[in-house]
Amino acid sequence: MSEQIPPSLDGAEPQAWDELARSATRADPDASQPDDIRQLLTFEVAGTPYAVPVERVREIVRILPITPVPHVPTEVRGVISLRGESIEVVDMRRRFNLEPVEPVRSTRIIVVHSENGKVAGMLVDAVNEVCRVLEDAIRPGSGSESGTVESLCVRGEKFVSLLDLDRILELNADD
Repeated sequence: MSEQIPPSLDGAEPQAWDELARSATRADPDASQPDDIRQLLTFEVAGTPYAVPVERVREIVRILPITPVPHVPTEVRGVISLRGESIEVVDMRRRFNLEPVEPVRSTRIIVVHSENGKVAGMLVDAVNEVCRVLEDAIRPGSGSESGTVESLCVRGEKFVSLLDLDRILELNADD
């Protein structure tokens, strides 16, 4: 029996993102998955598709009040309180040197964790889908300005940029 992956959420019901988050965490422990398949959460920033590995996503939340914090890099929008935990929110538009915009109905915060356990939120324009791709559909990145794109995923005739989460979250490394 194969796992059901929800279709793209463009124009979907407001609660469809909730099902997307649930499907990302569901796994059939008895199902054997080939080692060459990766699950990616895809999302958009300024109309450009990006992805992160599902195993690095803790949860997806609707926009919450973000409290500004002084003396932080400009990419950090502030912090949110999520069930009593303070989580730094990185505005992905600012991180990619794009003009920030006010949150809209489709805006989400993707709560992720780095290899060393740091937890942060990524403010994105929209979350699209969880997709399963073969390893051979992933190509090395060409090296972007910010160094945040790890590789490219070929999806038909389109490319999805797979982000290096550790690089995204190392904002304070040079301070």
